Amino acid sequence: MTNDIHRHATLLKAAARAAKNITTILDPYELFQRTVDIICDEFGFYYAGVFLLDDKKQYAVLREGRGEAGKAMINEGHKLAIGGNSMIGASIANHQGRIALDVGHEAVFFENPHLPNTRSEMALPLIVGEDVIGALTVQSTEEAAFHDEDIAALQTMADQLAIAIQNSNLHRQAERRSRLLKAANRVGKEVTSILDLEKLLPQTVNIICESYGLYYAGVFLLDEAGEYAVLRSGYGKAGKAMVADGHKLKVGTDSMIGACIAMGEARIALDVGEESVHFKNPHLPHTRSEMALPLIYGGKALGAVTIQSSEERAFSEDDITTLLTMAEHLTVAINNARLIDELKEAHNEILRNKVFEALTTASTEAIHWIGNKTLPISLTVARLREEIADGPVDAESLKEDLDMISESAAQIIQVKEQLIGAVREMKPRPILFADVLRTAAHQRDISENMLKVKIDPAAAYVIADSTQLTRALGNILQNAAEAGAKSVKVSARPTEERGILEIDIEDDGAGMNEDTMRKAWSPFYTTRGVAHHGLGLPAAMHVVSQSQGRIALVSEQGKGTTVALFMPRGVVNNSLVQAGGVKNILLIDDNDDWSNLFAELLKDSKIKLTQSVDLKKIPAADLILVDENIASLPLTDVLSALSKAELTAKTVILTSAINPERVTKLLRDGVKDVTVKPYSAEEISTLLR
Repeated sequence: MTNDIHRHATLLKAAARAAKNITTILDPYELFQRTVDIICDEFGFYYAGVFLLDDKKQYAVLREGRGEAGKAMINEGHKLAIGGNSMIGASIANHQGRIALDVGHEAVFFENPHLPNTRSEMALPLIVGEDVIGALTVQSTEEAAFHDEDIAALQTMADQLAIAIQNSNLHRQAERRSRLLKAANRVGKEVTSILDLEKLLPQTVNIICESYGLYYAGVFLLDEAGEYAVLRSGYGKAGKAMVADGHKLKVGTDSMIGACIAMGEARIALDVGEESVHFKNPHLPHTRSEMALPLIYGGKALGAVTIQSSEERAFSEDDITTLLTMAEHLTVAINNARLIDELKEAHNEILRNKVFEALTTASTEAIHWIGNKTLPISLTVARLREEIADGPVDAESLKEDLDMISESAAQIIQVKEQLIGAVREMKPRPILFADVLRTAAHQRDISENMLKVKIDPAAAYVIADSTQLTRALGNILQNAAEAGAKSVKVSARPTEERGILEIDIEDDGAGMNEDTMRKAWSPFYTTRGVAHHGLGLPAAMHVVSQSQGRIALVSEQGKGTTVALFMPRGVVNNSLVQAGGVKNILLIDDNDDWSNLFAELLKDSKIKLTQSVDLKKIPAADLILVDENIASLPLTDVLSALSKAELTAKTVILTSAINPERVTKLLRDGVKDVTVKPYSAEEISTLLR
């Protein structure tokens, strides 16, 4: 009896010391580790472990265990069902301690391979108020190591541990709430001062992930039609890859982002338990929780933010509150940035219109001047021809005069076309640069093998008149060819200057010396003899200026020339193509950049598109479209085949560069129309009307 009393007193003292040591620890990892160490060291037990209930209170999950055995079980995700056959499950279900002994007639057989020496076990529930939050397991290598009165002694320590765990959780929640509020304030302070959307969105996702310690964040904005949420910025390499892929999600209920925009409220998905959500994005393989927050301004949805964690059930009510505050700040910032963009675009449009009007006026005046100069020549020619017909004259002398006058008139016309083109300028629009470049090379007989083209997807469109830009690029390519170039590298990419692209055309030809470079922009200056008018670069400058761009020249004699065009970036907001009465289209064209764009824009319409260059078997169609500058077939062969099939009346010739003489001839050949290529869904709809 005396030994039992002494033993009980020792347990009570040890329990008091253990409770004192753990009640002041607020870090959960340190708390659990210190608990199992104190139990084993103070009481001399073989093993101790701390279990906590999962969110659904179906399992007790091991959170800390003594020694290598504990680490191994944690790595295996060791958990026990509540109310099951285990000591831990039973103690939690019954709210009372349990003892199991490997002795006597009712001996328990311990089967845990990580703890082969266990002969006695005590399970103590962790109770706060009326709620059980977990349990302690205490194990010994001795048979009958525990008595019923030991439960009372050690339960006091377990109760103190439960309170310490509760305090730790409350402290962690308070710290998290404070950190979330600071992060939300940081987002509000930093992003609302950024008025450039291209800087605002990347900065936002960086702040969210770094401040909140999250795995991933991304900002989606609605397209013009409001049908898709398009990823505009994402965190890290995954985000950049998805933006480059044109990642977008349809507004609706098929995705977190689509649902939150459609419903106008936050959505949460958790990858836990039996109702796990399967995240299938290959760019984000470690996502286990996701929150989608709508961006709504003035009752109108602008887009949404996705916030993802690699932890299960990572988001609480506090998270939702603070992150919604952050989303509100971001929405205001996006709206402000868009307003600034709209003002800038309106200003640029005004400038473009003024430049266009000024250039058109100047071109018109030049045309009148040339016409006035040409008219007397034409009248003189007619008069001299009459004199020759009426009487004897010095025919040889007159013939020379006539030849000279005719040559002068032809030169004036040629100069006019070099300076302002064969047709009047169209208003600049977003055009597909790769297509215009290909047309320019085709018209100037520049081999595709000679060109090395690299176009950044973000630089696919430029704002220009496609006919005039074709002429300008043709001039530059022809200059390179005449300079003996074997290779021409063409690259296009965005610059740091917002909305401006840099297009570099670099050749390996003869190059220029400094004196030639200074004079290169002067009209009529040439180093290639009287057969050249020296108007190629001045004409290119005129075209680039028309689009509010600028042009620069870098050259070194013997080392080639680089012409750099700085032009406004074109942006196309593609909606659904309106088919009108057209149901079937036959496109006779190579598999090039424009034909791929055309097919992509028709993809969601009800129009059936057939693309072919096989003239032996021409499929039926409501409308036949033919690329004027098709490389794989002579246009004459195409028109001949269509004429034999009596299909020219359904045929429209598409070109990047309109030429009045070719248009007249093609129309006389019976085609339905000749027009510039469409580069957007809106332009295609206009074509199909």
